[in-house]
Amino acid sequence: MAQGLRKGLTSYGDAGFSLFLRKAFIKAAGYSDDALDRPIIGITDTASDFNPCHGNAPQLIEAVRRGVMLSGGLPMAFPTISIHESFSHPTSMYLRNLMSMDTEEMIRAQPMDAVVLIGGCDKTLPAQIMGAASAGIPAVVLPVGPMVVGHHRGEVLGACTDCRRLWGQHRAGKIDEAEIEVISGRLAPSVGTCMVMGTASTMACMIEAMGLSLPYSAAIPAPHAERLRCGEATGRVAVEMARRQGPAPKALVTKGSLRNAMVVLQAIGGSTNGLVHLAAIAGRAGLEVDLEEFDAIGREVPVLVDLKPSGDHYMEHLHHAGAVPRLLQELEPFLDLDAPTVLGGTLRDYMNLAEDVPGQTVIRPRSNPLKSTGGMAVLRGNLCPGGAVIKHAAATPGLLQHEGRAVVFTSVEDMTNRIDDPDLDVTADDVLVLQNAGPKGAPGMPEAGYLPIPRKLAQAGVKDMVRISDARMSGTAFGTIVLHITPEAAVGGPLGLVRDGDRIRLDTANRRIELLVDEAELERRAAGFTPPRPAPKRGYAKLFHDTVMQADKGVDFDFLAGEAEEE
Repeated sequence: MAQGLRKGLTSYGDAGFSLFLRKAFIKAAGYSDDALDRPIIGITDTASDFNPCHGNAPQLIEAVRRGVMLSGGLPMAFPTISIHESFSHPTSMYLRNLMSMDTEEMIRAQPMDAVVLIGGCDKTLPAQIMGAASAGIPAVVLPVGPMVVGHHRGEVLGACTDCRRLWGQHRAGKIDEAEIEVISGRLAPSVGTCMVMGTASTMACMIEAMGLSLPYSAAIPAPHAERLRCGEATGRVAVEMARRQGPAPKALVTKGSLRNAMVVLQAIGGSTNGLVHLAAIAGRAGLEVDLEEFDAIGREVPVLVDLKPSGDHYMEHLHHAGAVPRLLQELEPFLDLDAPTVLGGTLRDYMNLAEDVPGQTVIRPRSNPLKSTGGMAVLRGNLCPGGAVIKHAAATPGLLQHEGRAVVFTSVEDMTNRIDDPDLDVTADDVLVLQNAGPKGAPGMPEAGYLPIPRKLAQAGVKDMVRISDARMSGTAFGTIVLHITPEAAVGGPLGLVRDGDRIRLDTANRRIELLVDEAELERRAAGFTPPRPAPKRGYAKLFHDTVMQADKGVDFDFLAGEAEEE
C-alpha cells in the first residue's frame, strides 16, 4: 500500500511525473526531502469566524502539529466545512451530510497516512466520523472541548439549557429587554461547545466510549492547558496509527462499540440527536442501530451523570470528577470492554485509567443514580410505525402518561406565526403537534421540536406541555417532548394525518403513543395526501430531498450508507 506523498497520485498518465510534480510544488512551501519522507498526518481545520465553538481550533492544530513532529511525522492541516448550530440556515443538520462528503473527499484527494479530526459543535463530529469511515484511513478524533460556565446575579449559567429557560422567562414577561441583553453576554463566556449535556458534549462522550478519541478527551474545558496537551497526545497517537496502518474507523465502529455508545448515551442523559448521529455513523460501516436494543438498554442502565438539562452540573465538573473513564467504571457490567480503540488496546484500558475523586457527586454510583432508568425511551404506535424518541429524563413526570386534545401546526412557519396568538385555542392539557419538520419536510429536520409554550399559557405559569413532532430537539432542551416521529409527515407518515381536536395518548411506561382516531377515518385522510411543498429543482437542496433517509437511518443520504471502503 502506497504511503506518504505516493498516496493517491494525481492522474497525469505518468506516476513518476505525478510524484515529481507533487514534490516540486510542496517544496515551494519550504519542506525538505527529510520532512517529505515521513508519515503524513492530515489535520482538519474547522476554524471559522462563524463558529465561536471552534475558536480554539488554531491552537489545537498547533498542539497536534507539535505531537506529530515530536513523534517523527509530518503534519499537514487542511480546511473543511465548519458548521455552527446557530449560524447554519436552515439548520445545521441540513449541512451535516455535505460536511461528511467534504471531509471524505478531502481525505481521499490528499496524501495522508492518518488524519486527526478536530471538531465539536453538534454536527461536526458525526460528519467527520462519517466521512473518515467512508474514506477508510486511520483517524483519531480531537474534540474542541466545552466552554467554562457563565454567571449572572450569583447564578451559574450554562449554554444553552439556561438560554432556553431564561428566554422562556423573557417571553413570559418576567425578564425585561435590558436584562436579557446582559444575560446574552454571560451565557457563553469562552470558546468551546455548550457546557451542558447538549449534542456536542453527548457526541464527545459517545465517541470516547467508542474508542475513537483519547481517554479524557470528551470533557476537558476548551480554554484549559490540558486541552492543548490532549491535542499534542492526539498528534502522537496519529503517527503511531499511521505506522501501524490502523485502525481505520471501520475497525472501531463495531456492534460492541455501538452498544457501548448506546449505554453511555443513556447513562449521561444525553441528547436525542446522539441517537440519530449514531445511526448515521453505523450506516457508514454497514451496520444498523437497533432501536429496540437501545430502549432495552435504557430500561437497565440508569442515568448516572448529574448534568444539565437532566441534572444540576456542567461539563467542567464532569471533567474534574473523573470524566468518561470514571463513568466507564460505573457502567462496567453493561459494556463490551474488549472493544478496540485508537490506542491499539481495548476500552478496558480506558476504564483502568480512571481517577478516583473523593467526594465528587457528578458521576453517581449505580447504587444511587440520578434516574433509575436511562435518559431516553423509544416509542411505538400508530403515529410512528418507524419509531419515535422521548428524553424522559428531562421531562415532567406527571406528563409522561397523558391524554390530550391535539393543537396542530402544519409547518415551522405556521407555528411561528400562531403560537403566541392570544386567540389560539389551546390549554395546558392539550398536545402541541408540529408537522412537516422532518428531514424532507422542513427541510433538514431542524431543532424545532422544542415547541415554545404558547405565550398566554407561559404568562399564566405553564412551564411544560406534551409536544410531538417529526423534528429534532437540542440536547440542551428539556420538557415532555416526543421527537423523530418516523416516517415524517412530508412523506405521508401518520403524523401528517393529525387534525385539531383529535385525541392523542402518550404512555411512556408502555412505550406507546397513539392517535385515537379510527382506522377508516385515517385511511380517508391519507387518500388526500399531497406533499407540503414542491421538490427542489437544483443543487444541494435537490440532492438532499431526493436521497435523504429517515431518522431511524440517521438522516444520511442513501447512496453514502454501506461498507466503509479501504484503499
